Amino acid sequence: MNHKSLLGAMLLLALLLTACGPAATASPTTAPTTVVTEPPMTESPVATESPVATEPPLATESPTAGVPVTGEATVMTSESAEFGSILVDGNGSALYVFMNDTQDSGTSACTDDCAVEWPPLASQGTPVAGEGVDATLLGTITREDGTTQVTYNGRPLYHFHEDMAPGDTNGQGVEDEFGQWFLVSPAGEAVQQ
Repeated sequence: MNHKSLLGAMLLLALLLTACGPAATASPTTAPTTVVTEPPMTESPVATESPVATEPPLATESPTAGVPVTGEATVMTSESAEFGSILVDGNGSALYVFMNDTQDSGTSACTDDCAVEWPPLASQGTPVAGEGVDATLLGTITREDGTTQVTYNGRPLYHFHEDMAPGDTNGQGVEDEFGQWFLVSPAGEAVQQ
């Protein structure tokens, strides 16, 4: 046999062995994944519900305008180091009277933009007299928007939008584009000091 024939036969044999041999496989580089399944349930799940309130929530007396009121407002007294005994709401926020309101008129002169800066003390139902407050001086009026505003000694009561925490009295003696504002004494008088 000549060399060319022998070399061609070997090449043909190598090709046949490669084509007919087992296929090469790459070894896996990731671990096999396992699917976790939950065991079948043997009982029906128990339904749970949130508890239902049986009494209305306490009054929301936030100095932020537009917050819905969900109960009776509380008016009580607090001691101010600078102004003495003053009226505050149930959260301890100072209450003010507006000198443009006419005493015992049954209306508020503070509406629209004024009521944003000086949010009325609103109540659902009869306001509650807290410690130091004369319950006979508490009353209410109905505002133009239909909400009930608390009055004391015949004057509507307000918060001030710049009072951020209980004890703040930033509205005392303020005279702005709406008029003049004062804290309120337990006797129902404007604190003008």
